[in-house]
Amino acid sequence: MRNLHLDELRDHCLAKPAVSEAFPFDASTLVFKVAGKMFALCNVDDFTGINLKCDPEEALELRARYDAVAPGWHMNKAHWNTVAVDGDAPRDAILRWVDDSYSLVVASLTRKARTEHGL
Repeated sequence: MRNLHLDELRDHCLAKPAVSEAFPFDASTLVFKVAGKMFALCNVDDFTGINLKCDPEEALELRARYDAVAPGWHMNKAHWNTVAVDGDAPRDAILRWVDDSYSLVVASLTRKARTEHGL
């Protein structure tokens, strides 16, 4: 059973301030950015997982707790997780992790960038 669908992810991400979506790598890798910085990406042709930024300590905890959470595929493994959308992670938890990823990226922006983007 799929816990999260692509249209739900898109709606959730695009409802946040200063978020854009693009295909900067290829025609199937959808990237969500806040103020020009990535916070989530997925494959639209085979939507089985989402790469999300995560606090390094929390990333390890989530990987230990859920089979659906693995080190970020093609990403910095300390700071990114890949979350399977059809695994043991509940839909609400996945959406909360999307929010956390967004918040981590916003927190990393300069004050000037946050102000320019209304964050």
